[in-house]
Parts: sequence; structure tokens; C-alpha cells
Amino acid sequence: MKTNIGSRPIYDAVGIGIGPFNLGMAALAEGTGLDCLFFEQKSEFQWHEGMLIEGTTLQVPFLADLVTMANPKNKYSFLSYLQQHERLYHFYFFEKFHIPRNEYNHYCRWAAEQLESCKFSMKVEDVLPFGSEEGFLYEVYVRNEKSGEVETYLARHLVLGIGTKPQLPAFVKQHEGKRLFHSAEYLKKKEECLNARSLTVIGSGQSAAEIFLDLAREVDSNTCRLNWLTRSKGFFPMEYSKLGLEYFSPDYIDFFYHLPQEKKDTLLTQQDLLYKGISAETIGDIYDLMYEKSAGNKTPDFFLQSMTEVTGLQQTGSTPSLHCRHWMTEETFELESEVIIFATGYKPAVPSFLASLEEYIDWDEQGRFQIERDYRLKTHLMTANEIFVQNGEMHTHGVGAPDLGLGAHRNAVILNTMARETLYPLSKKNVFQCFQGEERWVPLTR
Repeated sequence: MKTNIGSRPIYDAVGIGIGPFNLGMAALAEGTGLDCLFFEQKSEFQWHEGMLIEGTTLQVPFLADLVTMANPKNKYSFLSYLQQHERLYHFYFFEKFHIPRNEYNHYCRWAAEQLESCKFSMKVEDVLPFGSEEGFLYEVYVRNEKSGEVETYLARHLVLGIGTKPQLPAFVKQHEGKRLFHSAEYLKKKEECLNARSLTVIGSGQSAAEIFLDLAREVDSNTCRLNWLTRSKGFFPMEYSKLGLEYFSPDYIDFFYHLPQEKKDTLLTQQDLLYKGISAETIGDIYDLMYEKSAGNKTPDFFLQSMTEVTGLQQTGSTPSLHCRHWMTEETFELESEVIIFATGYKPAVPSFLASLEEYIDWDEQGRFQIERDYRLKTHLMTANEIFVQNGEMHTHGVGAPDLGLGAHRNAVILNTMARETLYPLSKKNVFQCFQGEERWVPLTR
């Protein structure tokens, strides 16, 4: 409910960053009575635009849209999008659960264009505590990227939806440019790749595999050497069994959240293939392509090697040289490559606009956010007005933090907490297996 201080309205929440998660919150908040605003520095919605490779799909079913898992009747569902674009029968005949990544991006753009609460070309620069007769509030300073003017907004709650940022090895940063870059920039720099005589992809996840496959389809394998290196044990498929998928559920979050932090950190290192592997379909496509290109005793210039760590990089001439080490055999070697693409993942980002609130934040021993089960950031602020975190809680809530399939659930939890009532009912049992010991035993009756 909107109230004012003088002529200044007080919003129930200001969301910072408009990716799929805060966009989903905007869609679910509409019509609830909560008055929210969401700001994004970019001029329009774009979801991983550097990886919208033709032919790639989401790794989650279409039901993992902005709203369906919290409210299937919501007008911003993917099926509503299809209906408005006269594509329902096309999708019906498509008969696939996993939709094209480009179409998911277009769907999100469609939703963002309709949501008046989503404001683009607006960069949040600072957040300050603000005391008033209404109690503690957050004062949000936002620069309008078009006019250059700074505007201020008052909010009871904040929702951080800035996501993660690309992670590059420290030795790369001084060389980063047109020919050495993170996979997030792939499509923007693809032309450089196609003009090179040697290319190297580093990483073992889906992004690395999709880039390797895209390049293998387009480059002349007789004149261009295409390398793929990973320090992982192999080019393995992501765990995608039906019981394995139950780890991306509210039930598993409940189990994981209540573990000691030391056990959480250990467990996450053992679950890589739940979220870092390659889809079996992509692996199959890569193998089939290499088989086809090698028919007739041809020897396409592909080099794939696992268990290999890139330890450094040297650029004395025009072609960079990678220092590599096979960690099983202890062998070291140099690999020259004109273009190097680091598909080395992403890491949590602590935004600069939180600098004024850093002293109030309750950090853990490793300098990370501490986050409550309902996604509230632990702080020393003596207020019921909270800071909520989207996709920054893997270390506290488990592998499902970045998963699109849990986005609507997390938003339902946050909106219920803000409203102090059940806007969206939450199911208590969503899986067949038991994660917690006390649920395990049911006494037998005779």
C-alpha cells in the first residue's frame, strides 16, 4: 500500500536489477496490493545475450517461466505469451518441454514491456538508511542514464536481483580484449573467432560445450585448429534423472538450509554435475559432428583434453600461449591459440551501491552474505524492513539458487514475507524422496 512523506511516495519494495528473477517478482507482485518498482541499468531486457546461440535451449522445462510455479493463472505465463503471439498450436506440435533460448528471451522482453513497475536505463548508485515518522526506510539514489539526472526513491524493502558476474582467472584480466574473453561475450566477438586460425575453449559446462559445437559447425576444420580444455575429470553429462531433479525443489532447500555451513560448503563441491555438466543432447551433437567430419579418414583439427588446468598465459607476440598442466600425469605443455574463450563460470557480485550499508550487513567468515530461509539478508539494522537476495544464496540455500525453476517459488516466499500474509500458498511436499532424517520413518501398524 502506497503512503507518502510529503510529496514523496513510499514504495513497498524497490528491486535492483531486472533479470528473470526480479522480472518474475514484478509479474507476481502486480495486482497484490504491494507497490513495487524495479530498476535496471540496461536500456532493455536482455538475458545472457552473448550466449543466445541459434539452436540452444533452456535446460529447464518451459514451466520454469516467470510465474507458473507460483500461479499458473497469471497473465504473464509462457502459455499466455504463446497465445498472444498465435503460437499455441505451433508449440503444441513442437512437442518439446525445453524451449529455444531465444524464445525465452523474447518471452521475458514481452513481459517486461507490459510491466509498468519495470524501469530501464536506470542505474542505482547508492542506498542510504532513511529515518522518518514512518519508521526506517531505504533511500535509493538512481541515475537516469538518458537524462543524467539522479532521482531518489523511498522504499520499505529492497530486493537485490543483480545476479552474478563473469569470472575470469586472475592471469587473464590484463590480456582481456577482442581475442581473450569470457563466454558471456561470445556472440559479440564471434567474428574474431571465425577469422582465427586457432581457437581454444576453456571449461566443462554447458556454455563451453555450446560454444565448441557452434564453432565446430562453422569453422573450416582443415584450416583452423579448435581446442577444448577442461580441468574437470571429463566432458560429462549433467545429472538429469528425475530423482536427481528433485534436488531443485523447496524441500531440498529446507534440508540444505539447516545444515551447518561447513557441511554446506563441502556438499556443494560434490554436486558439480547437478548444475555444471553438459546436456546429454549437446554431447551427442558434438560427437556426431566430429564423427561426420572424420568420415573418409579425414582428420579434422580438433583437440579435446580433460584433466588439464590452465595455469597461466603469456603474450609476447601476436599469438597468446597458454601454460597448461595435466594434473593426473603432472605433465606441462604450452598451447598457442589466436582466440581464447574462457567459459569459467560466474561468481556472486557485491554491488557498489551497498557501500553505505556494508557496516550493517552481517557477513560470514568468508565475507559472504548470510541469508535467512525466507531470503532476507542478515543485518544489524533494527528494523522489520528487509533486504532480500535473489540468486546470491547458493552457499546458504543450495544448488537451486540460480535455477529458473525455483525463481517463482522464491518470489512467492519473498512477497508473502513482505505482505505478512499468504499471497501465494506454498506446497509443503513437492518430492517423492526424503532429504531429512526425521521424515524417514513411518511406524508400521498391524
